[in-house]
Amino acid sequence: MEKKDEKMIPASAALIPFAVLLLMLFFVIRYFGSSALEGASQVSLLVASAVCVAIAMLVYKVRWHVLETSLVDGVRNVSSAIVMLLLIGGISGTWMLSGVVPTLIYYGLQIINPKVFLLTCCVISALVSLLVGSSWTTIATIGIALVGIGQSQGFDPHWIAGAVISGAYFGDKISPLSDTTILASSSAGADLFSHIRYMLITTVPAFVISIVIFFVAGFTTTVSDDAMIADFLQALQNSFTISPWLLVVPLLTGVLIAFRLPALVTLFLAMVFAVVAMVCLQPQVMQAVAQNATLSFADGFVAVFKAIYGHITLSTGNDMLDTLVATRGMAGMLNTIWLIICAVCFGGVMLGSGMIHSITRMIIRHIRRRAAVVSSTVFTGLFCNVCLADQYLSIILTNSLFKDFYDKKGYEPRLLSRSTEDSATVTGVLIPWNSCGMTQATVLNVATLSYLPYCFFNILSPVMSIIVAVVGYKIKKR
Repeated sequence: MEKKDEKMIPASAALIPFAVLLLMLFFVIRYFGSSALEGASQVSLLVASAVCVAIAMLVYKVRWHVLETSLVDGVRNVSSAIVMLLLIGGISGTWMLSGVVPTLIYYGLQIINPKVFLLTCCVISALVSLLVGSSWTTIATIGIALVGIGQSQGFDPHWIAGAVISGAYFGDKISPLSDTTILASSSAGADLFSHIRYMLITTVPAFVISIVIFFVAGFTTTVSDDAMIADFLQALQNSFTISPWLLVVPLLTGVLIAFRLPALVTLFLAMVFAVVAMVCLQPQVMQAVAQNATLSFADGFVAVFKAIYGHITLSTGNDMLDTLVATRGMAGMLNTIWLIICAVCFGGVMLGSGMIHSITRMIIRHIRRRAAVVSSTVFTGLFCNVCLADQYLSIILTNSLFKDFYDKKGYEPRLLSRSTEDSATVTGVLIPWNSCGMTQATVLNVATLSYLPYCFFNILSPVMSIIVAVVGYKIKKR
C-alpha cells in the first residue's frame, strides 16, 4: 500500500507542502524576528504537515494509518535525542554553576593567545570531537568554555560559534567512533575505514581552508585590552572558587568517553560529577541560587535542582560575566524539543505519503553525468535535512534513495557514503528548525542564522564534494 501510494503523488504536488512551509517561515522570520523559534516556527511546521496530510488523503487517497505510522516512527527515532537534549541542558547549568566552565575560562584566558584564538577553537574542537566521536558532546562541554573565553577576549560570539562548530563537525565526520560516520558507511554498503579514507579527499581541503580563514580573522579582530581581561579574571575569582580540582570533572568525562559508554550514560554522569563539585567547592554560588543568606540542607537541595533545570542569573559585578554565567538548564531546552517534535511530524508525513520519494525521483530522472550524480546526492541530503529536520533520517533516506542508482551506474558505495556525509551530516546544524541547528543554537546561545555564515567547514564540505566530482579525482566506475 505504501509503495502504491508513493507512486500516485507527482512531484508537482509533493512540492506544495514544502513551498507552504518556506512561505510561512519567510513571514514568521520577518514578523517575529529573534522570537520566531518560540512558537511561530513550530506552528508553521504543523500547518505545512496538515497541508501534506490533506493533499495525500483527500486527493491521492493515502490512508491515515500509513501517515500516522511514519509520523510515530519519526518521533521514536528522535526520542533518544530528546533525552540527550535534556541532559545537555542539565550539563550546561551544572558545569557553569559548579565552577567547571569558569575555571576553564580562567586558565584559558591566561594560556591562549588572542591572535590565534579562533584557530585554536577550531583545532581543539576538532581533536576532541575526533576522540569522542560526537559533535554534540564536544560543543556542549568544551564548546561552551571556548565561547566564554572568546567573549571575554572581545571576539564576536558568531565567529566563536562558527569556529567551534566547524572543528566539532570535522572531527565527528572522520572519527571511527562517530555514529553518523558508521551510519553513513553501513547504510551505503561501504567499509567504514575505506569510507573515512575516501572522505579525507573532500574533508581535509575544506577544513584547511576553514582554519586559514579563522587564522586570518584572529589577526584582524580587535581584542579586549589587558585591563578589561584583568577585571574579568578578578570577577571570576570573586564569584567562583577557581581550583584545579574542578578540572577533574571534564577529565572524568573524557575517561567515560574513552571507555565508550553510551552517550546518555556519559552525559548523565558528567552532570552528576558537576553537582558533586558544586556542593563541595561552590557554597557561595548555591546560596545565591537558593537566595538565602545561610545554606541549609533544604537550600542546598533546592539550589542543586534549580541548577539542573532552571533559568538562573548571578550578579557578579561584571556585565559580561553576568551574561556568560546565566544558565537555562533543562527548561531552556523545551523550545528546542518542541521544535524538533513539530519538525519530525512534518518529515514523517512527507516521508509516509511518498512525497519525498517523488521529489527525489524527479531529480534522478535527469541525471546523466558523474558531477550530476554527486550534486544530486548532495542536494538531496540538504533537502532531507530541511524537510525531515534530523540528520540521521537524512543520511538513511539519502543512501536508500540513491543506493541502487549508484550500483546501476557502476559507482563505488564509498562515493555515495562520502557524498551523503558531505551534505546530510554537516548541513543540519545550519538549519534553524533541524534538531542539530536548534540544539547548537541553544547550547551556545547564538542563533542558527547568526553563526551560519561563519561555519566555513560546514558550508565548504558539500561544495568540495561537488568540485571533486567535477574534477573526477579518484572516482572510478566498475
